[in-house]
Amino acid sequence: MMCIKERNASDSTCKKLLRDKGCFADLCNYAFFQERQVIQPEELVSRENDLSTLIGKVDKPTEIKRYRDVVRKASIHGEYVIIGVEHQRTFDEKMIFRILNYDATIYINQVESKQEIYPVGSFVFYTGDKEWKSPETLKETLKNIPPEMEPYINDWRLPVVELKTMDARKLTNQRLKEVVEISQSMFAGNYDNLRNNRKIEIENFMMAATFTRTKIKREDLPEGDEINMCEAMDRLFQRFEDQGIEKGKREEKQNTLKEQLKVKLGILSRLLEKQLTNTSLEKLNELTLNIFNVTNEEDVLKIIN
Repeated sequence: MMCIKERNASDSTCKKLLRDKGCFADLCNYAFFQERQVIQPEELVSRENDLSTLIGKVDKPTEIKRYRDVVRKASIHGEYVIIGVEHQRTFDEKMIFRILNYDATIYINQVESKQEIYPVGSFVFYTGDKEWKSPETLKETLKNIPPEMEPYINDWRLPVVELKTMDARKLTNQRLKEVVEISQSMFAGNYDNLRNNRKIEIENFMMAATFTRTKIKREDLPEGDEINMCEAMDRLFQRFEDQGIEKGKREEKQNTLKEQLKVKLGILSRLLEKQLTNTSLEKLNELTLNIFNVTNEEDVLKIIN
C-alpha cells in the first residue's frame, strides 16, 4: 500500500509540474532537441482527457480505459504534433512496448474518430534513483532479425530523460531547473548544496522531495509561498538532529529493557521483540516504571499497547 501511495504521489506531482506549459516545453526541448528552443510554451494545447489519448476502444464503455500521463499538442513551425510524456519512478525493461502501444492507439483513435491525423512523439520522464538501463529502440529489444528482413522491420524510439542525471544548466524554465537541481542534491544526500542564500517556491521544494522520496513535511519548512534555502535547511537539520537524539534514546532504552526482561522472563518471543522495537519512547518509559510488576509477556504487552 505504501508503494502505491508513493507512486501515486509521484505521478500526481509529475502531472502538476508538466501542466505548467513552460516546464513541459523546456522538458520536451531537452528530450528531443538537445535543449534547442524548438517548442514554445505559448504554442502548446492541452489534450488531457481527449478521446484520442484514451488507451482502449472508445466505443466500448464497459472496457477498462486509461489516459496517458501527460499529453499536449504542440505547434512546430506551424505544423502540429501530439507529444506524450510517460512518468516512471521505477525501471521498466518493457517500456518500449508500452510506448509503442500508447502511440499506436492515439493514431487509431484519431482515425476512428475521423480527426485530422497528427504525428505522435513520446518520451519517458524517469525519476528513479537507479540508472535506467534499457534499449533505446524497438529493434534493439528484438533478437535474431534476419538480415534480409531487417529493412522491413519497423522501429520505434524510446527517449528517456533521467531526473537524476539531467544537466540543469541546459534548462531555461526556472521552475523546472529548481526542481531538477534540488532533486539531484537530495538524491546525492548533499544538503550543503542546498544551503545557499536564495529564495525558491515552496512547491518546487516539495515536488523535489516527492520525486526523491525524501521524507520532508510542509510543516518542517518556514511559512509562506517562498522560502530562503539557508533558513529552510537550518530548520531541517535541527529536526533531523532532534530525531536522531530521540532515536538514540529509544534504542538505548529498548536494549536495556530487553536485557532486563530476559533476566525476569527468560527467552523473549519474536512477537515481543518486534513489539518492543516498534514501541514509542513514552511507552518504554512506562514499562521501565512497571518492570518489577511484570511476571509474563502478557503483562508487557498490556503496558506497551
